[in-house]
Amino acid sequence: MTSDGSILFLGKADDPYCARALDFCRENSSNVTACLGKWGDPLSDAIRRWEGDYIISYLSRWVVPADLLANARKAAINFHPAPPEYPGIGCNNFALYENAKEYGVTCHHMAAQVDSGSIIAVSRFSVYETDNVASLLERTYQHQIALFMEIAALIVSGEALPASREQWTRPPFTRKQFNELFRITPDMSKDEISRRVRAVSYGAWQPYIEVNGFRFEYRPPPP
Repeated sequence: MTSDGSILFLGKADDPYCARALDFCRENSSNVTACLGKWGDPLSDAIRRWEGDYIISYLSRWVVPADLLANARKAAINFHPAPPEYPGIGCNNFALYENAKEYGVTCHHMAAQVDSGSIIAVSRFSVYETDNVASLLERTYQHQIALFMEIAALIVSGEALPASREQWTRPPFTRKQFNELFRITPDMSKDEISRRVRAVSYGAWQPYIEVNGFRFEYRPPPP
């Protein structure tokens, strides 16, 4: 990421951590193409035709097509807000649901299949019993921007990217699996309900109870 290196930066719109990463790219390259978006936004034809040195995906809302990945002459890398044990969508939610004791962030080369490319580096941290979606997300984003700065510094200095020995440990979680996590039914145990409530409760995102095919807002019983 030198002054003559071209970068395509794909990221999340209106996100302060993403803005910091993009600012770093612009400070270290005179040729940065940025595409920031939200879930459901289309990837423009102009972006799909981009050619250059690096593609950097940081909280990106797009699955980068293989033909665009091939246009990166030096590297196409992604900063995934989860460790290799949690590829795909809803990573922190599944970690909370599984009562994980450790979480983290991953930098990896991008491949046509989501979260399957060779891993560059992983940064891990503890998950506490008091953690919820909000607290785990905040620490995740803090570690993610720190890992970005570490890897970006190597690129700026012209050093080779490291190759981690870590591997993805399971297929990526899907949108269907993520959506299922919100569903609570009367036959579930108290422990199962508690795990689901902890895993998905975040602002407007809340679990629901399903009875005979009908959905109702889930309201936990009084203590």
